[in-house]
This record gives sequence, structure tokens and C-alpha cells, in this order.
Amino acid sequence: MLLLVRRWWPEREKFVAVADSGYACIRLLAACRGFLPKPVTFVTRFLRLDAALYEPAPPRKPKQIGRPRLKGKRLPTLAAVAHDPSTTWMPVVVADWYGKGERTVEVASATAVWYHTGLPLVPLRWILIRDPQGEFAPQALLCTDLGVEPARILSWFVLRWKMEVTFQEARRHLGVETQRQWSELAIRRTTPALLGLFSIVTLYAHQRMVLQGSGALRQEEAAWYRKLHPTFFSDALALVRRELWAEGTFCRSAREAETVKLPRVFVERLTETLCYAA
Repeated sequence: MLLLVRRWWPEREKFVAVADSGYACIRLLAACRGFLPKPVTFVTRFLRLDAALYEPAPPRKPKQIGRPRLKGKRLPTLAAVAHDPSTTWMPVVVADWYGKGERTVEVASATAVWYHTGLPLVPLRWILIRDPQGEFAPQALLCTDLGVEPARILSWFVLRWKMEVTFQEARRHLGVETQRQWSELAIRRTTPALLGLFSIVTLYAHQRMVLQGSGALRQEEAAWYRKLHPTFFSDALALVRRELWAEGTFCRSAREAETVKLPRVFVERLTETLCYAA
């Protein structure tokens, strides 16, 4: 799919794909890097910190016989580099660290060749990341474009978090990937519609916060859980439900002769409860 999309836009100077560690596959990385004139830049997390990394193969000597070498000297594993006191770490400021604002981390980076017997070799740039505050263990990223700066690679990888949260919320609360249609065309129509619904709810909640302030979007909390920011299902979706139900309940004149009048406070409380229970 990545190679197909890359062929659709040959005029685009750079095409970057970011994925989690499940896609740290040598065959996939080699295909994205070497099959097209303008390769796909692939950024992912290393599956293991003890992956076999090597120096590039030394240049072939004149009149040298035998098969050309594929790799050079074996390099220390990333786990060893992370715990080596002589490793040089460089501070990098990330503008939006997984939705928590600006964060400073330390990185170490170099180039290497990733090779496994029977598989194609992949030249790459690896990046080790550690937290000066010690809140997470050292982790490693790789990029198939050796010329990209480590700070740029890290910013690409952090952007992936927003996409993952969107897909997670759409699956959990809107039913994406759990449609009950038997027709393939119906499934293809439903998924974009649900993602569009997610966008509408999010934009509506954001507009209310801009026009009426942060108080327009209530943050439902539990006694044991404190939220710093509103969430999609518990706050944004409840706001839209409340607005739609209030429009039908309070803004129309009664036409039925048999009308039961209830206190407005009771109706609003009932509506508020149903918004979060629906």
C-alpha cells in the first residue's frame, strides 16, 4: 500500500510513514527504501534493543576475489549503548509530548546497517531516547533516511499519538471496525461516515469552548480520577447529546393535550445523566 501511494504522488519530495514496533520488519523497511526512485521514509520503534547492527561493508579491494561483503564490523547493541557511561546524549525539546505539552528528552543517534541472515540489509539511522526525569525506560527509534536530523525523526514519531487516539476513540465509542453489515460496499460507506461523525463532534465541542470558554464543556470526573483535559466520549459526546436533546425538549411548543409538566431542574438532571449513560 505504501509503495502504491508513493507511485501516485511521484512529484512529492518526501513521503514519511510512521508506525509502531509491530512494523519494525526488515523486509518491509527494505521494500520502502529500495524499490522506487524516491523511496518511502519509514519511522518506527525498534522491536528489540538487542537487534544485530553492523557497520557498512568496507570498500572492495582491487583484485579481491569472492562474494562482496554485505556488512562490516558488529556494533554494540542499543541496550549496551544506552547503559554505556561514555555515550554522548543531546537534549531535544519536543513541542507536544503525547498531549502533555513541551518536554525535554535526551537522545543519542548514529547510522548503522540492520542485517539478519537470509534477509536484505537495511541502512538506517537509530535514535536512543531517555528521560532526564526517569519517568520512562530508554527506547529506540529507527529511520530509513540516514540524512534526517534526530529531532525531526522524534517529532514525526510523536505526531503518531494523535492519530492513534483518534482511531481508538472511534473504535471504542462509535463502532468503527465493528459494523454489522454483510455488504462490503456498506462497510466502506459506514467507516468514513463514522470518522466524519467523530470530526463533527470534536469540532462542535471545540467551537463551544472557543465561544463560551472552557466552562461550556464540563469535565465529568470520579472521586479517584482527576482529569486535566476534556475527553471525547465522557465530555465532548455528552455535550452534543445534551444540546440535541435540549433542542427537542425545551424549544418547541407543546401540541399534545395530555402534557405532564416536570420541574426544569429535574429534566435537566435526567438529561445530564443520560448523556453519559447512552
